[in-house]
Amino acid sequence: MLAAGREGPADRASNTGATLIESFLPASAAGIIELLSPAPVGWGGTLLVGLLHSLEIAVGATIVGLLIGTWGAYGKLYGGPVVRDLFAVYTTVVRAVPELVLILLLYYAGTDLINQVLTAMGYQRVDISGLVAGIAVLGFVQGAYSTEVIRGAILAIPQGQIEAARAFGMSPGLLLRRITLPAMLPFAIPGLANLWLIATKDTALLAVVGFFELTLATRQAAGVTKAYLVFFLAAGVLYLCVTLVSNFLLGRAEKWARRGMPSLKEAH
Repeated sequence: MLAAGREGPADRASNTGATLIESFLPASAAGIIELLSPAPVGWGGTLLVGLLHSLEIAVGATIVGLLIGTWGAYGKLYGGPVVRDLFAVYTTVVRAVPELVLILLLYYAGTDLINQVLTAMGYQRVDISGLVAGIAVLGFVQGAYSTEVIRGAILAIPQGQIEAARAFGMSPGLLLRRITLPAMLPFAIPGLANLWLIATKDTALLAVVGFFELTLATRQAAGVTKAYLVFFLAAGVLYLCVTLVSNFLLGRAEKWARRGMPSLKEAH
């Protein structure tokens, strides 16, 4: 028998387990509510601000990616040999290099290059906003993937529609606005929707360069309170909510884009 006051191996293991659990979870449900409260005593407001910043970057990067992707798709399909080769190199390199490496390279090297050019031209160095830099970096990455999605969607358009528009004498700009963009939307939306969801997750990579978004806010809250499981689960729920709302809205958008077209069930 063990003497009074002495702990056996089972007791020590139990105490160690309790310590580990306490490091992940607060003492009670009331403690969890207090930690996640948006009031000043909790960290809920901090997480929501981080989520807002993540959505700002994701929306901006998606818009930039769509602009680059539309231009790139047209360049690869209808541009000259030099233009096609340039966009081929761009899409190949961006899709081949890990996104984190690209973000570090473009964020630090890109901002430094801009300031060096300004200095060479006689202007003062500028402090580039983290939000602008984040949108530009992720938009550049998104543009490569959007280029291939939009290019595939354009190729899926029945060529008879394009030829008929050209036979009526439509200019390239009018052809793009009246025929190509509306006709390619049903084919492009599923791929672009996937890229949007990827963009909402890629914002977490900007925490590496110190930009305040949801993942960095979660790390800060968990580091201060030591309630790692609570805060990372809360962040996961917020990301899941963004995904569910996005899926609903994008599903409605796809249904609108496919109006007048036979459903997949009818096609089979």
